[in-house]
Amino acid sequence: MTLNKTLSTIAPLGGDEQTTPAIEIKDLVKRFGELTAVDHLSLTINQCEIFGLLGPNGSGKTTTINMISGLSQPTSGEIQVMGYDLHHDLRRVRQLLGAVSQETALYDELSAWENMDFHAEIFGIPRSEKKERITRMLELVQLLDRKDSPVGTFSGGMKRRLALARALLHGPQLIYLDEPTLGVDIQSRRAIWDYILQLRDVCKTVLITTNYLEEAQALCDRIAIIDHGKLIAVDTPAQLKQRFGGSVVELELAHPDHSAEALRAIGGVKQVIENGSQIKVTTEAGQNVVPQIINTIARQSEIKAIAVREPNLDEVFLNLTGTALRD
Repeated sequence: MTLNKTLSTIAPLGGDEQTTPAIEIKDLVKRFGELTAVDHLSLTINQCEIFGLLGPNGSGKTTTINMISGLSQPTSGEIQVMGYDLHHDLRRVRQLLGAVSQETALYDELSAWENMDFHAEIFGIPRSEKKERITRMLELVQLLDRKDSPVGTFSGGMKRRLALARALLHGPQLIYLDEPTLGVDIQSRRAIWDYILQLRDVCKTVLITTNYLEEAQALCDRIAIIDHGKLIAVDTPAQLKQRFGGSVVELELAHPDHSAEALRAIGGVKQVIENGSQIKVTTEAGQNVVPQIINTIARQSEIKAIAVREPNLDEVFLNLTGTALRD
């Protein structure tokens, strides 16, 4: 059964008009003593979009998520989820939120069904609906045949799928996924990606944090990059690459030479990496200096192969934060 058909039979326990932002953050601040973890952050996440929140360790993204989830109180600022003020309507907000953390927090000694049943009780799913809901969600993630198996016998991918089914059980409007495919195999990763993309098709809002920039590129409608508690950039992946990443020119020469210094002297060239007969040149965003790079090399060396490509998100992230995402 597809997610579209499954969720059409499971009405959410709450929700608002689609014109209301899924998340509205205004001038959010969080301090721990002298440390400012989140520094006057303002951000709007629309309903029915997959939104990525990225940043190096210590950037403030986890603290921000904890405040959105109601696990931590802001020092100042405002958070609204589906139009509800988090400070005054925390219980209502939690009904609208489904979450899959890095640690799936499943009970290994219980069966898949028992884990789902426990979650249903917490969220007050009516007994008349509970069996059907659990059945449909386990069927969705292809675990119905293992419903009576202890979760401790499941693979990492099976646990992530079960955690996703559990998060969707009460019909949330906003789903937060922290590293949704961490530690799973390629097949499970693709399956989870498909589930996430289908969530958008039925107008669920998905907030993702991930260290896999390939994952952010594949899934996210928009991405926000934060560092030192501040918003650095927010846009679509394509626009981020266009605004903050220049072209990348990769050349293979017939023989190693000493073209690097001449290339670095070209205005608009940001970085030159030389590895024997291979040279990689990264240009500044908006600078069309590729012909000049090729002409400079051609005057000194024979070019065996050349490739010009747009930057990837890793390179954009490095350009904006000065550090790799995994740092």
